[in-house]
Amino acid sequence: MINLSKKWVLITGAARGIGRQAALAMAERGANLILHSRNLEHTKTLEAEVKAKGVEAFSIAAELSDHKSREKFLAELDSKNLQIDIVCNNAGLQTPYRVAFWEVHEADYLTSFQVNAIAPIQISCHFLPKMLKAGFGRVICTTSGIANEPEQMAYAAGKAALDKFVRDTAHKLSGTDVTLNLLDPGWLRTDLGGPNAPNAVETVVPGAIVAAFASSKVNGKWISAQDYKDLSLEEAVNKLDIA
Repeated sequence: MINLSKKWVLITGAARGIGRQAALAMAERGANLILHSRNLEHTKTLEAEVKAKGVEAFSIAAELSDHKSREKFLAELDSKNLQIDIVCNNAGLQTPYRVAFWEVHEADYLTSFQVNAIAPIQISCHFLPKMLKAGFGRVICTTSGIANEPEQMAYAAGKAALDKFVRDTAHKLSGTDVTLNLLDPGWLRTDLGGPNAPNAVETVVPGAIVAAFASSKVNGKWISAQDYKDLSLEEAVNKLDIA
């Protein structure tokens, strides 16, 4: 299993839910953290929590639905002159549930694609060349297993576009120690998943971070977090590496 102690990890949407769980788990393994949210106040408590575990951390704010805000966000990260080795593209946005699914709401699609597809693709493409130059990198993009629900098509279509990007781009990374994988967290009791979801948010770990610690052959894969929920991180990495 790869040692990520002291390596820098960028987590988008870190303030709550999956992002928060991933941040805490990464800090337990000694990784330094960059915690993204829409507002610096949203990660203030989390930043203190992970620093208490003995790692370095700082927060950064950006509205990922806005191109100019994304560009400023990436420029600010570059100005830190850090080697960011792991990127967890976790931030996502759920669109309204449309019972009359045949009525296309263009705004739903535009918003979904900006946050659920374009933002993680842009962030990935920004860091992948740097990772290739450094000879190491891990990018994990959160997707969704939602299917056969056209009522949520704007959300699902945005995630499907992200899936296509990951699978096709991962093919180009073959033979390097830079990987690009998909994380399906399962239906979780979060602000996005709602209170009726069958899984507690804590069950997303170790699945949410297992690809960061796995070997370079774990590339372009769909990783279902719920398949790893009762395992230690070491057990999860071994299971993924031999899958």
